Amino acid sequence: MTIGALHVARTGLDAQSFKMQVIANNLANVNTTGFKRDRANFETLSYQMMTQPGATASADNRYATGLNLGTGVQLAGTSRIDTQGTFATTGNALDMAIDGAGFFQVQLPDGRTGYTRAGNFERAEDGTIVTSDGKPLIPQIQVPEDATGLSVGSDGTVSASVPGQADAVELGRIEVARFANPSGLQAIGDNMLVETTASGTPQVGAAGEEGRGSLRGGMLEGSNVNVVEELVDMIETQRAYEVNSKMIQASDEMMKNATQTL
Repeated sequence: MTIGALHVARTGLDAQSFKMQVIANNLANVNTTGFKRDRANFETLSYQMMTQPGATASADNRYATGLNLGTGVQLAGTSRIDTQGTFATTGNALDMAIDGAGFFQVQLPDGRTGYTRAGNFERAEDGTIVTSDGKPLIPQIQVPEDATGLSVGSDGTVSASVPGQADAVELGRIEVARFANPSGLQAIGDNMLVETTASGTPQVGAAGEEGRGSLRGGMLEGSNVNVVEELVDMIETQRAYEVNSKMIQASDEMMKNATQTL
């Protein structure tokens, strides 16, 4: 019986260790633009059925509850919490934030489309709008070298003043992608997510339409990590780890006592 307790406590140590890694990653990205915190989800392992509920106890009686022994816990997965982060005004015309659901689309080096909430874009040498590490925005928008007064509307329309034109000229429109299950997107680093079968296909269109969030030009969305909540989770996880460690110690002492006695 104590050997079983050792195994169960070991699964508890593994689970709490995984949870601590999730919390550490959340805290490490507390200042990452557009970052969404993760939550660790756990599930029980299989049960050992010693006595089936309803089984015959005697000629006239049946067990009301039965006897099941759990074998521990395991990490079922992580869920990305897609609550809105706080907005910060930057004054940079190419800084953008999505107010609501949706993602910016970016061309990845391998040809795939990446999705991100980080809207800190820059203008490349050829005038295209790119991420800070040079990944082009989809659809590509060309900004003339002599353009001034660049602005981004709530519907994604990019406008600028061009010499020789009295009114602002529309340079293009930024589209937003929305997913039925955004938590199903796969994180690949560099603030990028990619489509999976779990996320569904992207529903791409104008910002502010059909459930897609509107754009805020000159602003960035901060991380939705709450440091106080993460610290509370960290303390709780640490205590749970310590309890499982004590369970292993207690089980070991019981086995040692049984060996010496018998």
